[in-house]
Amino acid sequence: MNAIEVKNLKKSFGDFQAVQDANFTAVSGEVLSLLGPNGAGKSTTISMLSGLLNPTAGDASIMGHSVMKEPAAAKKSLGVVPQDIALYPDLSARENLVFWGKMYGLRGADLKQRVDEVIEIIGLADRQKDQVGKFSGGMKRRVNIGAALLHKPEVVIMDEPTVGIDPQSRRHILDNVKELNQQGMTVLYTTHYMEEAAELSHHIAIMDKGKVIAYGTHDELIKMVGEQTRIDLTLNAEAAKILSAWQKVDGVSKIDSLDGKVTALVDDSNRVLPHLFETASRENVRITSVDIQEPNLETVFLHLTGRALRD
Repeated sequence: MNAIEVKNLKKSFGDFQAVQDANFTAVSGEVLSLLGPNGAGKSTTISMLSGLLNPTAGDASIMGHSVMKEPAAAKKSLGVVPQDIALYPDLSARENLVFWGKMYGLRGADLKQRVDEVIEIIGLADRQKDQVGKFSGGMKRRVNIGAALLHKPEVVIMDEPTVGIDPQSRRHILDNVKELNQQGMTVLYTTHYMEEAAELSHHIAIMDKGKVIAYGTHDELIKMVGEQTRIDLTLNAEAAKILSAWQKVDGVSKIDSLDGKVTALVDDSNRVLPHLFETASRENVRITSVDIQEPNLETVFLHLTGRALRD
């Protein structure tokens, strides 16, 4: 069964098309990542799935319930972890979870038991009585995740849950996602970190400029670039000085620059790299570092868009 099904989903704000004909599915019990840069349309897509925004056209379903025709039934199966912290800073972690549990209709012994379980899941048993306002950003996000789990939803949507947090909290959240999935929960996970999508996902939908431009398993997406290799280069000068010359080098299929760093997609790094050095020398540009990468999701994004997957 498809836990999430998105069909020709669109959202426009005036003349701006935030999401354009999005199509993807998540099979029950899998992790699906929406991967793309900031502004790709990921948050708008999940806002439509969670009922916060009405689609301009198209439809989507959660556990077989249309978000347009059966919004209450769709929401009942869904837990949402928003990108912004939705907690009361003056309340403790436990008090916040109790509040949100009551909002989900939990009461008495059932509420206490579920709050106890969720506190263990998010790893904050020793800090449950402390005010959330005194927590680090990572700890707040863990409580945020806990609030979405209280009613035992079949599907959880997590919108960029690791942005701006410390590495330890990030690791804890990624492990939480894996554990929840192992317990049978379907997770829709949005991120612009390709390594997170690669680690967590059964399937990945790559978004850019409001469109789903690729969908598949990690291996299926990597095969899109064939035997091409990514080369990252750091320069001692503005990349614009050399970029047009490098674009003409035989074997360079795509090239992009940001803040003096250049990312090139090439057919054969052993053959192409010497030509890049020769061209740079003629232009009086010095290459200060070179990093050759095997094909990964950023290579796929560069292949599809001509741009590296960066903020």
